[in-house]
Parts: sequence; structure tokens; C-alpha cells
Amino acid sequence: MMHQSITRKHNPMGARRLESAPMLRFSDLAIRRGPRLLFEQVDFQVHAGWKIGLTGGNGTGKSSLFALIRDHLHPDAGDFHMPADWRIAHVAQETPATDRPAIDYAMDGDTELRQVEADLVRAEAAHDGHAQAELHAHLAHIGGYEARSRAARLLHGLGFGIGTENRPVETFSGGWRMRLNLAQALMARSDLLLLDEPTNHLDLDAVIWLEDWLRAYPGTLILISHDRDFLDRVVDHVAHIEQQRITLYTGNYTAFEAMRAERLANQQSAFERQQREIAHMHSFVERFRAKASKAKQAQSRLKALARMEEIAPAHVDSPFDFEFRVPKVLPDPLLRIDEAAVGYDGKAIVADINMTLLPGERIGLLGPNGAGKSTLIKLLAGVLEPLHGRRDTAKDLNIGYFAQHQLEQLDPAASPLLHLQRLDKRATDQELRNFLGGFDFRGDRVDEAIEPFSGGEKARLVLALLVWQRPNLLLLDEPTNHLDLEMRHALNIALQGFDGAVVLVSHDRHLLRTVCDRLVLVEGGRVSEFDQDLDAYAAWLAERRRAEEAPRARPVGSGGGDNDAQARKQRKRDEAERRRLSQPLRNRASTLEKKVDRLSADKQRLETELADPAIYEASAKIRLKERLATQTRILAELQTVEEEWMEVLAELEAFDH
Repeated sequence: MMHQSITRKHNPMGARRLESAPMLRFSDLAIRRGPRLLFEQVDFQVHAGWKIGLTGGNGTGKSSLFALIRDHLHPDAGDFHMPADWRIAHVAQETPATDRPAIDYAMDGDTELRQVEADLVRAEAAHDGHAQAELHAHLAHIGGYEARSRAARLLHGLGFGIGTENRPVETFSGGWRMRLNLAQALMARSDLLLLDEPTNHLDLDAVIWLEDWLRAYPGTLILISHDRDFLDRVVDHVAHIEQQRITLYTGNYTAFEAMRAERLANQQSAFERQQREIAHMHSFVERFRAKASKAKQAQSRLKALARMEEIAPAHVDSPFDFEFRVPKVLPDPLLRIDEAAVGYDGKAIVADINMTLLPGERIGLLGPNGAGKSTLIKLLAGVLEPLHGRRDTAKDLNIGYFAQHQLEQLDPAASPLLHLQRLDKRATDQELRNFLGGFDFRGDRVDEAIEPFSGGEKARLVLALLVWQRPNLLLLDEPTNHLDLEMRHALNIALQGFDGAVVLVSHDRHLLRTVCDRLVLVEGGRVSEFDQDLDAYAAWLAERRRAEEAPRARPVGSGGGDNDAQARKQRKRDEAERRRLSQPLRNRASTLEKKVDRLSADKQRLETELADPAIYEASAKIRLKERLATQTRILAELQTVEEEWMEVLAELEAFDH
């Protein structure tokens, strides 16, 4: 195939800017996995610089398309063409347990930089001055001298606090290692960036930062995501896989959804399902309308709900259909927190907390990474006791608490049906099977052990267990991680019909907009009302980030005052006072760092032991059970300690700036 010549320009983001417009071409393409046909007769092309959202149900072939592009899979029919010299960046799924500092690991993504550095070392060893001069010029051309600061900005944007960039990769837990892999992919000097669910392990401020980064990325992007707001703000085309075809739509996700909804709305078989969902929405809008004048986010909430009615037909073929069971009782109030502080080992992360939760409350928790949102949720859930102050609960309070560590606490040997039977021994087998069907556990899947289930399936099971217990207070900490668009939509609809109170932490802004009528900000160790909307919150985060980065960017000695001897003395006194005040935090950070190291080492030893086939023999059954229980405990403790450590580092960063 003939390819046009491409002129390259250095770009500080790492992508290579393309002056001509080659493209990806899919021609009459078909892919099978074993006997199963994923898609066929696929014909579309992607121009350089396009940003494509790749959507479709689980198992429809999104990951297989990525494998084809990366030349890890070959078409069963048809052709795929890509410019031969394009460089592809993607997020690795595994992270080696290396002792390399996190920032060096991120910089490894720029392979051209690493190659020039290696060549330079060899040229210096050979005392080849000419080669050294050329390599230094090349290094300057590709922005090599600024690469370390670029990597530091990437890590900071993804939530890593000051000081953590020099920690060994092996000391980070799974979620933070995935952020490191994402940083490495963004560091790459790429023409094509492939991202598969990049927001799964991010919180809201990191998602907003990544969104801005991708919008400015000059290369071609293909993005798999189940976050509709993220898709809306990043992509300009949607490639949707459905009924073994891939259809390319122009516009963002909202435009795609509207076009697909119009087509599906004409299907008579979908009509009744559509009407049920619209009735749910109308019911909630009517209940909410009285509050519409109280806050700016109330107006955006009504707009979002109106839009949901318009796009409802796009989800009529969803495999999910469930609703929250009516709580047995609805005490008023459900829970009250008075003048409380919460934290770990006697150190408060959030203080002066005053909250009263009433039936019908819908609260979204906002706050920068490490501010203490999950810690506050744990206080509300009773997982953490207040360091001082009061936590008073109603006699009949029934909390449904969702957090990511609960996926690890499921019994891997038990089936979805058995998990439910353990909760309710009086329910009939058929009643439980019907209920699980609403979460798309059907047929033999209901009776299979969950150990090989995907993260999404386990998250759906945890939600099913929570729904079955008829809570009157829902505490949801990132409930949409691993959930696809259809399941997120179903959860959204179910939450609108829920009669109890909801407190939600989520990086899914669509869920926050359409579920929450109050936004509460956790920041600087305090809890306060945020009386604006999510767009204003994004602007607030951006301004906060600029304020944090300004002191680093300002050169020492700039400005007349700094040159004055008195000003220098005052600055030194201020710095000494900051060091004195922050010393307890530094001591705490050091203690937590050692604890993370110890737990990480214990985790590594357990993983090595569990990798031994001998432990899975019948004679070792008791030992295996003990090791799995220990692994669950260590993972939960590591997450808690690492979370506190990040929060302490965030406080330290605030001190430093």
C-alpha cells in the first residue's frame, strides 16, 4: 500500500503532530473468536486527529478491535490498513513489581527519549564528541530536557501527591499502578492512542484533568469508556458495535444516542419498556420540581432528566431491569453527625462535620483527590468511629454501603444464587433467580462460582446483594467502576425510584447530575455546601490546580521584593514556620509509608504462595482457605492505609504551597 510522507513536529504532550492526513481503513472486515462471529462487513475509515468513542455491549468485540489494531489479532476476512510508521500507545494491563521510581516508570513510555538517552550513554563511554553533540540536539528537539517535568505534571494530574513520584512502583496498590500505566501511555510519543476504560481507577478531579489532556492531544484517539459525560467532552465520532456490525456516527455521545434512540423508538416491541422508564423519570421529576429554585444544580438536574426522557428508547434493549425494594421503615432523620472528626490512628482527616440525613436526601460528595471523601463515607457507614463528636443513628437505620473493596470480599467459590440464599434463607429459589435476572445473571450463570467473573459482573452482584437487603440509606463510593453504559443507565433509573437517602461519591458526572440535588464539598479537612453545579466545580478545580502550580513555575528572585534582604529574611522565617507546623504531618506520612511498604511485601509473599499449583491440591484446601482470607484482609488494610497516606500527602502539599 502507498503511504503519504508525513512531516513531524515536536509536541510537548508527547504525540507526534501529523501535517498530512493518513487514516485507519477497515474494509469488509470480519473477526471471529473461536466459532463466535464478533462482527463482519465492517467498512469505515478514521482520519488523522479524529477522536473516536468505541461503544457496544460487553463481549461485542471492542477489545478485539484494539487487538487487531495492535497487530495481536488478524482479520478472518477483509482488510485493515494503518500507516506503517504510526506509533501506537496503549495502557498496559499488568504492572511489573519493579523498584523503579514511579516517575522513571512513567517516563519509560517515551521510548524515543529512552533510546536517545541510551545512545548518549554509549557515545559518552566511547568519547565520541560528534555523536554526543548530535544526540544532545536530538534530545532538545524532542523536548527531552523537559521530559521529567512533563512526567511529574502527568502524575500530579492523575492524583499522585508531591513526594510519591519517587516511590518504587512495587509499593503502590493495583488501582494506583493502573494510574502509572496510564501516565506511561500519555507520556508516549504517539500517533494513535488506544484507551480502554481509562477512568475506572480515577476520581472526579483526575477524570476532569484527563478529559482536558485528551481534548488537547493532537494525535488520533480511540477510546472505550462507559462514562457518557467523558465521551461527550472528548470524542467527535462514535463507532458503535451492534448486531455484528460497526456503525460510525459523527458527533459526540449525546448525538449518537439521539440518532440511535430515534431509530429504536420505532420498534413496537420496545414501547412498553420505554414507557415504564419514562414513568419512573416523570415521577422523580415531579417529586424534585419543588426544589428546582433552591440551587443552580437543580436546574441542570431537571434538564438532564428531560434529556433522559428523550434518549430513553436508546436503552430499551438493555439486559438490566431492576428497582430498589421499598424500605421496611423510613425513620426521620436516618442519621445525624454532630461536631465530629474522623481519621485514622488518632489523626483527623476531616473535622467539624455536621450532617443530618433525611429520607429523600440526594447528596453528591465532591472534593480533590485525597481530601477525605471516602473517609467521610466510612464515618457515615459506621466503618470508622468519630475521633470526637457524635454519630447518632435511627433505631431502624438499614445502610446499603457500596465500596470497591467489597468485590474482593465476595466468596469466590460461591455462585450468585448462593450469595443471595445466604442473605435470605426464606426466599424461594425461583424468586431469587428472577431477581438476579434483572442484573443479567441468567441460566447457568446463576449457579456458577464467581471466581472467574469479570470486575463488572462482580460489581453487579454486589449491587444485587445491596438492593435485596432493602436499605433506607445508600452510601455509594464509586459504584460505576466496571459497569457498562447500560448498567449505569439501569442504576440511574433505579436510584430515581428509591425512597430512602443517597450519599454518592462518583467520577461519573452524568450519575451525579441526575441523582443528586445537593453537592457537598470535602476540602481542606472541612465539609461545606457547594451551591453551584458540576461545571462550576470543574472550573474551581482548574483554578485550584493553577494556584498550586504557580509557586513552582515562579523563578526564585523574580520581582523586586524578593531581591530585598528583608523580604528574603521574612521568606526564610515563613518557610521555617511552615516546616515546624507540618512536621507532625511529615512524621505521620513517614509512618504510613513504612506501613504501606510492609503490607505490600506481605501481599507480594502471598501472591507468590498462591501462584504455586500445589496449594490448589485437595490436601491443601484448609491452607488455601486461610491464605485467601489473609489476602482479603491485607488488600483491605492496604487500601485503607494507602488512602490515608495519600490524604496526608495532600495536606502536606497544601502546606508547601
